[in-house]
Amino acid sequence: MAITFNADEIFEIATTIERNGASFYRRTAEAAKDKGTQDVLLSLAVMEDDHLRRFAAMRSRLEENKKQATVFDPEGDAAKYLQAMANGRVFDLRVNPAKLVTGQETPQQVLKTAIGLEKDSIVFYLGMRDLVPDAAGKEDIEAIIREEMAHITTLSKRLGEL
Repeated sequence: MAITFNADEIFEIATTIERNGASFYRRTAEAAKDKGTQDVLLSLAVMEDDHLRRFAAMRSRLEENKKQATVFDPEGDAAKYLQAMANGRVFDLRVNPAKLVTGQETPQQVLKTAIGLEKDSIVFYLGMRDLVPDAAGKEDIEAIIREEMAHITTLSKRLGEL
């Protein structure tokens, strides 16, 4: 049987991704060796905070029928799957970010890691866009996808400057 999710569950995972992303950027900024890279990473953390608020607002506006389970799931396995996906595939905070950025990496390595994580989040949001009804915020998701793409541009620009 195919696993399907309701809009509420999709927004829950999106808020987790954004929370994890903001935390990742703050932790890597602490370990960054140069001020320019620190500034870029901290500004991206603020942008992820904004995305978190936007997804939380979209979730709060959902109609009750969009919060209903779309599959028989007495153990809550669908929600657990979504949570595992957010924590295990995109901005994985179960792994200590100090292991990703030990302070020994060059700013280039830090930026390349961040670019890869942004790509992962875009892939998730592209799939999410197709699952969320128009009335539940599809246009907002498209805007966030564009912003995540801009994050890659920002990171790539900084990478080129180094």
